[in-house]
Amino acid sequence: MTQRVSFNATRSHKSCSLLSLSIFDHAKEKKEALGEVLNGDQLISAPYELKFKDDKDSISVCNKKLTKEDVKKLRSAFEKDYYFQMYYDDLPIWGFIGKVVKEGKCDPSDFKYYLYKHIVFEILYNKDRVVEINARMDPHSVVDVTEDTEVDVEFMYAVKWKETDTLFEKRMDKYSMSSSLPHHLEIHWFSIINSCVTVLLLTGFLATILMRVLKNDFVKYAQDEEAADDQER
Repeated sequence: MTQRVSFNATRSHKSCSLLSLSIFDHAKEKKEALGEVLNGDQLISAPYELKFKDDKDSISVCNKKLTKEDVKKLRSAFEKDYYFQMYYDDLPIWGFIGKVVKEGKCDPSDFKYYLYKHIVFEILYNKDRVVEINARMDPHSVVDVTEDTEVDVEFMYAVKWKETDTLFEKRMDKYSMSSSLPHHLEIHWFSIINSCVTVLLLTGFLATILMRVLKNDFVKYAQDEEAADDQER
């Protein structure tokens, strides 16, 4: 399963690598194509095993000890509504990594911060083809990260397969029709600026070469004209 974790703060980081906070220690990086690089994508293979029509309940992914610094970074991410993005069979999946419970309070010091530790994949299939996949975070399986203390977390996941009448050919319709997908919030300014600078540099190099060629042609033409005038005299 290829996973990309993206955040709506116009940044992208490696899978669950939240500001250098790595949850999956043995994840393998995927070599990005040119389009993925320009889009700011960083892909890795996540450790979730989603075998066709194989339901799973509460499978442990890994155990992680979160330091005080990790907890602070997570709380900051929750406040900014950071979310992850994964791909399964070329279908995108989104989900939030945690939540902030305000309970009507206005003082941020009174807020409660919870990290989701259990993700449920719901996959719809038609015959032998995957049609749709969703990721639902279990609201009852959370870890309190409100205090600046070390926390031991066991990350888990479950898989539920369901049959659907939706045709495989129409599985991308809901994504093309939606205008509120999280990835629309991402603007990779660095990639855009980098592309613009590259275009300007190439244009400058090309203009310099053309000017030199034209200058040599003009000089040669002028010399030919002078030689012709001398012969006429």
